[in-house]
Amino acid sequence: MKVSVFIGTSVDGFIARTDGGLDWLPSGGGESHGYDEFFESVDAVVIGRKTFETVLGFESWPYGTKPVIVLSTRMAQAKVPEGANCEVMSGSPAQVVARLAERGVSHIYVDGGATIRGFLEAGLVEDLTITRVPVLIGDGIPLFGPLPKDIRLQHLATRSYSSGLVTSQYRVVP
Repeated sequence: MKVSVFIGTSVDGFIARTDGGLDWLPSGGGESHGYDEFFESVDAVVIGRKTFETVLGFESWPYGTKPVIVLSTRMAQAKVPEGANCEVMSGSPAQVVARLAERGVSHIYVDGGATIRGFLEAGLVEDLTITRVPVLIGDGIPLFGPLPKDIRLQHLATRSYSSGLVTSQYRVVP
């Protein structure tokens, strides 16, 4: 199973404000920077409960009918917008990957700070795409935090865009 991350950060490394706010992100995701093509390549999305609650506040459901797995031990089921394909699942990252593989899922997109960190710590993330947005927000939820050991990355490519977005792709070195 391929596990990928595609996420935006402020230049100072935050994925959201301390209250979870994303108002600093470019409207509509900004100019095309590879996200749409990436999203088409994945079979399912795995997000944490907090990210799910943030996404519910968006004007429209960003995942279409693609399966979305919400990781939570507190929610029995998720209230979702009409047409959304969501389910709640609990378990370790390895257990979640195994369950999805049993269903024939071959490529998952992991999103949300704690969820990304958990899948990285479990050694399950194969590649990361990080888009830096040209803004400093000063404080917020960091993409990365303490890890039990170094995680080596191989730089694959970096591309800059006229809006100031800078997207870097990395492969996790096993």
